Parts: sequence; structure tokens; C-alpha cells
Amino acid sequence: MGKHLVLKDRKPDLVVSGINHGSNTAISILYSGTMSAAMEAAIEGIPAIGFSLANYHPEADFSHTVEAIQTIARQVLEKGLPKHVALNVNFPAKSDEPLKGIKVCRQADARYMESFQQREDPYGRPYYWLDGDFVNFDEGTDTDEWALANNYASVVPCKCDLTAYSTMEALKSWDL
Repeated sequence: MGKHLVLKDRKPDLVVSGINHGSNTAISILYSGTMSAAMEAAIEGIPAIGFSLANYHPEADFSHTVEAIQTIARQVLEKGLPKHVALNVNFPAKSDEPLKGIKVCRQADARYMESFQQREDPYGRPYYWLDGDFVNFDEGTDTDEWALANNYASVVPCKCDLTAYSTMEALKSWDL
């Protein structure tokens, strides 16, 4: 809508989504509204960045992100991004130590392990409560989760093409 109606087909130089409360690391990239907005821009061929802060508190302090956001946005404007690629940038919650820097990372192999509880509302009707724990299966030191845990901002280049190219050859041998 923004590109086609509001801007009347003028192409923006950059789309920035966020900065939001809560990180969008690992598999959470797929569930993130912040990253969905950035990916929509990337689909349209517009350079885009999604910014997130690993802090859900309503009074979270975002002040330590300003310089890095400006640096990353400036670099994207100057150097561009490949077609259909958006950057997923996550910041650790503010701590007593200054941010150590910015790391280019890969998406960690981590996800929420969901659990469901059946409960009863005041009228005796059942409903279900979703809960869970975030589990990081990845021991790499080149991941978004590692960067946040070590007080770095993480930058993960994300692409629209989710094809598992490494699996295509194996599937060709199937009896399909």
C-alpha cells in the first residue's frame, strides 16, 4: 500500500521496520511482524532493515541502539543490498557495559519448545494456554543468539527464497 498508493510508485531509498520490543532471532524471524515488513520491502526490491531489542519490558531503554542503527542504515544506503535480501538486526538489552559492537551472523538453530495447558474459564468452558521455553540448540559463536548473549548487536541477512537447495538433488532420486 505504501509503495503503490501512498508513494504512488515512487521507490523509497530504504524501508526500516521497528525497533520493537523483543528479539527476532533464530526461527522467530518467520513469526516476526517487524521482519515481515522488511521482507515485503525486499520482495519489492527496496533495501530494508528490521530492528529489534531483546527486551520485552514496556520501559525498556533503547538509547544504546541509536549509533548502531544509524551506522547500519547509512551502510545500506551507501552500499545497497542484494535483490530480495533484508537485514535482521537485533540488539541485546541495555546493560551496564556499552555495546561491544556489531556482528554479522547467521540465524541460530533455536526455537520455542511449546507446551499447552488446558484451563477452564469462569463459565466452565475449556480453553488452552500456550506457553514454552526458548531453547538454543546451536553452540556456534557466529549466531545471532551468541552475539546477543555476548553484548553485540547481530546482523543477519535474510532472503525471501526458502528453498532448501541442498535437498533438491536428493529429492530428484525419489519415486515421484
